[in-house]
Amino acid sequence: MRELTQCVVTPPIEHAGFASLSVPTFRASTIVFDNAQQYAERGKRGPDGYTYGLHGTPTTRALEARITALEGGVRTALMPSGQAAIAVVLLTVLRPGDSVLIPDTAYPPVRGLAENFLNDFGIHYRVYDPCIGAGIAGLIDEHTRLVWVESPGSTTMEIQDLPAIVAAAKAKGALVGCDNTWATPLYFKPLAHGADFSIEAITKYVGGHSDLLMGSVSVATIEMHRRLKATMRMLGMGVSPDDCFLALRGLETMGVRLAHAGKTALALAEELSTHPAVACMLHPGLPSCPGHALWKRDFTGSSGVFSIVLEDGRDLAIEQALNGLRVFRIGASWGGTHSLIAPMSIAKDRTLSTWSASSVILRVSIGLEDPEDLREDLLGLLERLISADIAA
Repeated sequence: MRELTQCVVTPPIEHAGFASLSVPTFRASTIVFDNAQQYAERGKRGPDGYTYGLHGTPTTRALEARITALEGGVRTALMPSGQAAIAVVLLTVLRPGDSVLIPDTAYPPVRGLAENFLNDFGIHYRVYDPCIGAGIAGLIDEHTRLVWVESPGSTTMEIQDLPAIVAAAKAKGALVGCDNTWATPLYFKPLAHGADFSIEAITKYVGGHSDLLMGSVSVATIEMHRRLKATMRMLGMGVSPDDCFLALRGLETMGVRLAHAGKTALALAEELSTHPAVACMLHPGLPSCPGHALWKRDFTGSSGVFSIVLEDGRDLAIEQALNGLRVFRIGASWGGTHSLIAPMSIAKDRTLSTWSASSVILRVSIGLEDPEDLREDLLGLLERLISADIAA
């Protein structure tokens, strides 16, 4: 070979004797074939085969396999974000004339997708009370193709009765999808309770370090996986092998991170629930939280995210109080090593709830800092709210 060719072609490298605990990062757009016949028949390789880098590399498959095992499913598909994962499910199963039921407490962009995009294509949605349980049967008609579940609910943390919802949906031929990001498959397994789709925002606890965006959908049948992959192909949707490597690494420590964050979060929620600035704590592990009995029945643990509802009027000084934080950072998302707090005004996103337009809920995500530092920071925040009220 001449020099310019040698710049491109890699000589054979001996791999014998090399073993690593780390999953290699295989980056590729083009996938090459041994002969012309293999290339001509590449479409027969199916969704698990390698045909083009967008549709997966061995790094992608390794992450899919790990998540599938944790979810107790048969296959997993990876998307560029948690919202993308939800969108692909809806676009795969819904057709003009169909409808989807969405809980009032769902992640707001889910309702936004239905209202601002799917509606234009004749796909309708209806909002339901997340605590309806088996009563959802009365909302499922011949047009209902999918029932969406998010448990616990976004910010307000209601636990839904997934087994009862699944039973009602299956009796009427509807599918069930569950956003399981808060619990992760370590603490709850939607597929084991009869759901057709278990969705994770890999961005959160799986990634674990606030530096990647990804989502996953795990399913119980090969056919549903095939349909999801077909939708992804038509949308030109794939994920980066480099991000898959980060997610694989995050998975290895997710168990210990969740255990630490969950224990710290529950202890803080219990202690601070009696503070005079607090109206109530929204944490499924607390008996006072809606759905606590269901959480105790169906879940094996709790993660590090909970919410603080302030007493009426305490949120008037919330900006100044938040600016005094030393350890917590103010920001969206959650599930990383750094503790976060976010003031949430949810009334505009709710149809069936009684949250007042002026109330602010503090969503808290516990990270890996020393629990005592976090306790002091939250206490300081609450005390500043009290002081501001006295000064006024």
